[in-house]
Amino acid sequence: MTRKTTEQTISVQQAIQSRRSIRKYKQQPIDEQDLQNIFELVRLSPSAWNLQPWRFHVITDDNLKNKLEEAAYGQKQVTSAPAVIVVTSDMEDILTNIADTVHPGLSGEQKEEEVANLTAFFNGMSVEQRGQWGLTQTNIAFGILMVAAQGYGYSSNPMLGFDQDKVRELLDLPKHVQFAGILPIGKPDSEGYPHHRFNLEKIVKFY
Repeated sequence: MTRKTTEQTISVQQAIQSRRSIRKYKQQPIDEQDLQNIFELVRLSPSAWNLQPWRFHVITDDNLKNKLEEAAYGQKQVTSAPAVIVVTSDMEDILTNIADTVHPGLSGEQKEEEVANLTAFFNGMSVEQRGQWGLTQTNIAFGILMVAAQGYGYSSNPMLGFDQDKVRELLDLPKHVQFAGILPIGKPDSEGYPHHRFNLEKIVKFY
């Protein structure tokens, strides 16, 4: 990756309207500062109790991308993209470090109470239940990641078609970690398909 940033963004509206799922990318590296800027935006994603269970594994190594493509059943966008982001959720790490999520503006007594309440709540769940809970929060950040990348001029393609066990092994991830998906990103070398979406009457009900 280079250190020169593009320093040019588009509006949120433009990013959402222009985003397409792209499977072929130009063979040029992503600016390192652009990636930093994208994740600075993504880390502001909201989550219940501010727990922030999302974790992002950015893969640019060609050898590892080749193995990841194999784990993704040969989908070529994995190796076509200059960077591939594996988005995961780790609620066990959150539970171990729950105090780190509590707002620093609270008093010492309030912080202790918050930690006790959250610990009791999540200890009442199984590891699997906590994992699913964290995944719903991580999906919020996944969506913001796509918009942020588009805003900096990078296309993407959200993927759920991959062998999770193989990816877990490649990245040496604990068994409890949940996958939100894989996101190849880069400068587009194809246009993608025009939007085909339901109309508002289908998806929105006003009461």
